[in-house]
Parts: sequence; C-alpha cells; structure tokens
Amino acid sequence: MLPADLELQDLYGAFAEHGLDDDDLDDSAVLVPPVRLPAESELAEQAKAVPMFGWALELARWTAPHRAVDEFGDLTGPDRLPAARLLGLAPEEGEVPEEAVVEAMRAWSLACDLDLVEIGTTAAGEHVAIPGPDLEPAEEGDAETVLELWLTAAGIVRELAVEADSQELEPADGGDGDAEEDEEGLGEVEDARDEAAELLDEALQVLYETTAFAEPGSETVPLGVLAALLVVPEGEEPSDELLGDITDVMVALDPMLGDLAELGLLDYRPIDPELFDEEEGEDAGRGAGRESGAARPEAEPAELDDEESARFGLVRLTPLGQYAIRQWLLEDGYDAPLIGDLAGGDAAELLRGISEAANVLPEEELKVWLTGREPVAAARELLAAARGNDAYAPMRRMLCHSALTELGAPAEPAVREVLDDPELGGGARAWLVALGATEVPPPDRATALWTVVDAFAAQLLDTGGDPEQLRELVAELPVTAEPAGYFAELWRVDHPYTADVLEAVGELHPDRAVAKEARKAAFKARSQG
Repeated sequence: MLPADLELQDLYGAFAEHGLDDDDLDDSAVLVPPVRLPAESELAEQAKAVPMFGWALELARWTAPHRAVDEFGDLTGPDRLPAARLLGLAPEEGEVPEEAVVEAMRAWSLACDLDLVEIGTTAAGEHVAIPGPDLEPAEEGDAETVLELWLTAAGIVRELAVEADSQELEPADGGDGDAEEDEEGLGEVEDARDEAAELLDEALQVLYETTAFAEPGSETVPLGVLAALLVVPEGEEPSDELLGDITDVMVALDPMLGDLAELGLLDYRPIDPELFDEEEGEDAGRGAGRESGAARPEAEPAELDDEESARFGLVRLTPLGQYAIRQWLLEDGYDAPLIGDLAGGDAAELLRGISEAANVLPEEELKVWLTGREPVAAARELLAAARGNDAYAPMRRMLCHSALTELGAPAEPAVREVLDDPELGGGARAWLVALGATEVPPPDRATALWTVVDAFAAQLLDTGGDPEQLRELVAELPVTAEPAGYFAELWRVDHPYTADVLEAVGELHPDRAVAKEARKAAFKARSQG
C-alpha cells in the first residue's frame, strides 16, 4: 500500500479520547514516504557528472575573460563550432554534424539560464558574455552551490518537457485568424500544458514512492507498470478501455521522461520507435483501419522475455531525481522526510518521533540511531524512554522491544535490570525468553495481564485498528476454557487502553462466546472509567 492510500481518520480516530487529535493530522492527508539520500557532497559530484550540466559549466569557464555574443546573448557563428569541439561533441577536424552544434547551443542556453554566464555590453557597444559569480564555487565543488544550480536546471527542463508535450496544439495561424478562434486555441494549449504537467507530476510522485519501498537493485519500473499505477484504480484489473488509457499515458510520458533523463533525474530506456512501425505493419496486414496518427504499442504485451519487454520502456529514479522531487514536494508544502531525520536526538526523542509520525520507517530509524552506540548504554536509554502511560506509550514500548532485538544479546544486562518494573518487566521477560536466555523468572499475574493489554494496545495504534491485521492477534489471546473468568480479570487491568482492547476483541474474536464476554468486559471497563 502506498502512503497516499492510508486513511488517517481510520488510523487515529478511534483513539481521540487518549489525546490523539485528528485535527493535528489533516494537513498530512497525502503521506510521502521517507527516502535515503547520499550526502550532499556525493550528490553534487553526481550532478557535475551529468553531461548537459557539466557542459554548461565548461562553456561558462570558456567565456573567460569575455566572449562576444549576439544581441540575444547567443554565441556568434564563428564560436559555435569551437564550442561543440570544446565539449567533445565534434571531431577536431573534418565535417561536424549539425546535431553537435545544436547540443552545444542547448548547453550554452542552459548556462545562460543558470546565470553561469552573464551578458553585458562594452563601452564600444559590443555584446559580451563573462563568467557568473556562481561558476567558481561550483567548479571548486561547493555542494550547496552545485545542487542549487542543478535543481534550477532540473526545474527548467521539467517545464520545457511539459511545453514540448503540448507544442503540437499551438495555433497554426500565428494569430492572424479570428480573435475568438485564437483565444479558444490558446485555451486548448493551456489546458494541454496543465494536463501534461499534472501527468508528469503524478508520475514522478509515484516513482518517488515506489523507489522508497523498492528493495535495493529493484528500483527499475517498466513504463507500462508506471502508467498502470496512474490509470488503474487500486484493486481493479485493467479493462480493455483502461488498457487503451495506459497506452496513451505511456506515449505521453515517453518524451517527457526522456527530457528529464538528460539532466540525470532518471535512467530511462524509451519506447523502441520500431514498435510503432511494427504495429502499423500488423494493422495493415489485418486490414484494420485506425484513426489518423501514429500507431501505438500495446500496453500489455503478452509472453515477452525481459529484453523484449524492455522495448516498451524502463525507468529508474536516480538519487538526484529523488533529491529533486523531494525538494519540489517540500516547496509544495508536503512533509517529505529523510531516513534518519528522527535519529538525531536521544532515545526519548527517537521513540516519541517514530510513534507520532505518520510517514516513517521505524526499523530504519532505529537502525540509524543504534549505529555506533554501546549496546548496554543504548538499551538503558531506550528502556527509560519507553516508560509512561500517555497515549503513545504502548507504541514506544513496542519500538523499544524492536530496538532491543536489533541490539541482541549484548543488551541483556540492561534488560535484566528492569525485570521488576511494572511497565517494562513483562516485555523484558518475553524478550529474554525469545533470546534464549536462562534463569528468567515468570511474571506475576498482574504484570502478565497488564503486558497483554499493553502489547495489544501497541498493535491497535500501529495498525490503526485494521481488522485484517488484528484478527490473528485476537485469536492468539490466552483465553482460558472459561472466558468469563479471564475477562473478569482483564477488565480490571489499570491501563489507559483496557476498554479499547476489550472492544476490539469483542468485535473480532471468531468464538461468539468469547466475543460476547469481551464486550461485556469492555462495558465494565468503560463504566469503571
């Protein structure tokens, strides 16, 4: 399940009486998963290695101390070929492909857009370009400068990709036609631009989410899968109509993703253009007529090997791409955390932050916090932070247990120190038994019952009361042959979540007699207050 599909009302609404206020969560209705990014210095090196960005830096240095340009700030004719050769786009001798000069001019345009070169006029009225103030720190590897320049470039390319996608709808009469028709045509172009921008933004966010949850080495997504995630409602199979929509989205995204790949946001293998020719040939062979326009590859080719399937497009978000999308999400007001954001403080801040955050990967945060810490000292700090009877305390104790498991046997001395603690003793015993430790005294009855309620409460909080996830836990409760006697003890447990736990058992237990006794006990717990 993607974070955007979580229902915050379901997650916390049932526990409002414990101080979990739904209103505090409304601004996070779309949850962005945390990602792990390389250090900024490493990202800056990756940015400088992107050909188009590196070429812009190289051309900016080439202007020193100054270089003549035309009135529009473009390189003059005599300098265009040397610029292409400088960038290694053209051979030093012989005929130069026109594409090489075009690429060099694109790099020059980017350098101007980023103010890596500044355009001015001499006293004699000549137009000249000189290196901009950001060039030197960027060349020296100042990560902040490099990433700021690269992110600006990424934004420019993103806008140009959208513009190119809607370009085919530009009015053909150059504005000489009827004013009303011109206005209508411009409206269509604007609508097409907005649709293309929305499609690209949605695709990038889906890539961001899927990359965050992907196992290392499996971040590459077939273009058809990406399109299906954008088109097909969750839980549904694609109909013939949806298959057509998936194909349309693939064709629309193909050039835009290719543009972003040029600046290093993506690794992208575009749709093989020969597929269009093959499709046209098949249609002609079948005598099937299509509407005017290029034929389109089928969205779901059947029984293809990996290489054949790759012809329909493959996309992978790079670390630079993750960095850019995260910055754009932050600019749009989303909470887009990094893995390790919550691991910078002490254990109390760690457990509280994980418990209260809606978009967090607890295991990752715990691992980051534990890295390099002495096991016994870390365990003591975690156990101290796990105490309390506030609304999130059960979650903190569950997270503490997970962290202790990560530490393993070296944490045992600290765990044994809390065996007599009324809040931590039951969990400590369970942890030691799971570890295989010896000489673990059994808990008294009150501690055992309190621990049952606390552990179940943690699951209620962690799952948001999801019945599917809780049924197995409910079925495993140590209910005796006389459930009335068991619940008579349980409803008297002095725990903030006793009534909530009993109500969940009453709703979900498969045995009707047990469920009935649980509901009766829940009523008594509520009445007791």
